[in-house]
Amino acid sequence: MKKICNFAFTMIEIFSIFAKGIIIGLCVSVPLGPIGMLCVQRTLHRGQLHGLITGLGASASDLFYTLISLFCLSFIINFIDKNEILIQILGSLIVCAFGLFTFRSNPSAQLKPNEKPNSNFLRDFFSSFALTLSNPLILFVLIALFARFDFLSDNHSFIHILSGLTGILMGATAWWAFLTFVVSRFRSKFNIRGLKIINRITGLIIIIIGIIGIVSIF
Repeated sequence: MKKICNFAFTMIEIFSIFAKGIIIGLCVSVPLGPIGMLCVQRTLHRGQLHGLITGLGASASDLFYTLISLFCLSFIINFIDKNEILIQILGSLIVCAFGLFTFRSNPSAQLKPNEKPNSNFLRDFFSSFALTLSNPLILFVLIALFARFDFLSDNHSFIHILSGLTGILMGATAWWAFLTFVVSRFRSKFNIRGLKIINRITGLIIIIIGIIGIVSIF
């Protein structure tokens, strides 16, 4: 009887961590920052799957930082504290450069006639992964969320950690799937001129976010 109770308690705890992971995944993904704008832009240009892959690249970066925060927390926080200004400047410059590229991109050349649509999936994934990775300050957001939801600790087993990470991934994926679905519903309403406007608005917003990151240092 005791074993059954222990098993039931463990399963409830695992499910609780999984549910908290979903909430954390949503909290990290929902704010419409540079990746959100890029996801919208790529969905309009290339379709829902390209937008979803872009979002998943960001989610993979968030998972990477989650693992770091779980296993290398003290070292990473010390490193960020010592190099916070440099990290923020470099990250903001990368965001600005990405925004400029998006602003200047030509929607009529997004897919060339002889180019297979799926040939850009890896590029979509790794570009958004790299863009999200350029902002290690997300660690502090994750740490705050972990504390708020009493998420994971050193006492938890591998199953608990795996459950939490799966929850974060599913929460983030659910958001990106919803966002790209909604955007793709309106995709047919945009012509080349409309897509060019979307490019410039998206690029401009991303550039402004990067500039704000630099200005906020001073």
